[in-house]
Amino acid sequence: MVFIDKNTRIIVQGITGHQGSFHSAEMIKFGAKVVAGITPGKGGTKVNDVPVFDTVAECMHLVPSASMISVPAPFVKDAFFEAMENGIKIIYVLTEHVPKHDEVEMYANAKRNGVILIGPNGPGLTVPFESKMGIMPNHIFKKGGVAVVSRSGTLTYEIVKALSDAGLGQSTVLGLGGDAVVGLSFLDMLKALKDDKDTNAVVLVGEIGGTAEEDAAEYIKKGFGKKVVAYIAGRSAPPGKRMGHAGAIITRGKGTAESKIKALNDAGVKVAQYPQDIPSLINEGK
Repeated sequence: MVFIDKNTRIIVQGITGHQGSFHSAEMIKFGAKVVAGITPGKGGTKVNDVPVFDTVAECMHLVPSASMISVPAPFVKDAFFEAMENGIKIIYVLTEHVPKHDEVEMYANAKRNGVILIGPNGPGLTVPFESKMGIMPNHIFKKGGVAVVSRSGTLTYEIVKALSDAGLGQSTVLGLGGDAVVGLSFLDMLKALKDDKDTNAVVLVGEIGGTAEEDAAEYIKKGFGKKVVAYIAGRSAPPGKRMGHAGAIITRGKGTAESKIKALNDAGVKVAQYPQDIPSLINEGK
């Protein structure tokens, strides 16, 4: 597993909102240690039996090390800096429509300060039957050795369920987020998973736009040492078609499904035609 486990103490910034309240309850059911919620003006109340504080500073006696941010987009940057400045090193942003200049500032400061930033606008991070920060459905997971790293929320769920149905459990499942500027990348995750003893195979779920998959392929080619299979969404998109994710923008011939599939194939990574083909590619050659 990477980044979080059953001992990780999590706060939820925006816990009193609909998303924060619902998803923190699901996280707790899954086994996550949610120790506090943060909503200015709501301090002294409780949500899902979790104490709510007005500020992050007020809850630091509970020794949190991770935060899920579920606040309206204009306030995400402030929530991120509040968490980071109080020493929280793992920050996941659920919120979508975060202004791009705020994302750039968050990304730069996370890198500078050694903070692991997940998202914005992604389904989060799940370590089956250890912990969860995010919105992935609890019932689809099975414990095992396959890590899934994805740019697409709904495809993540579909592929995890296909793996579980095939008897292939997961070690870590991470949604990178669909925006043009996000924290962790495929490359970051491959580096983290390379030495992870709980992971013996990796599924990369990419999509058209950007060069994240090509960058990952270059790294794998240099000797990753574990089996990697992939799926690329948007391969049937007509030329010039803009996909729903802000990150799915193709420029100057780069970022096409063809260029991604070729780069991955050149690195020895088999790319599934359909999401449901992934379990058989994982099992191939066993």
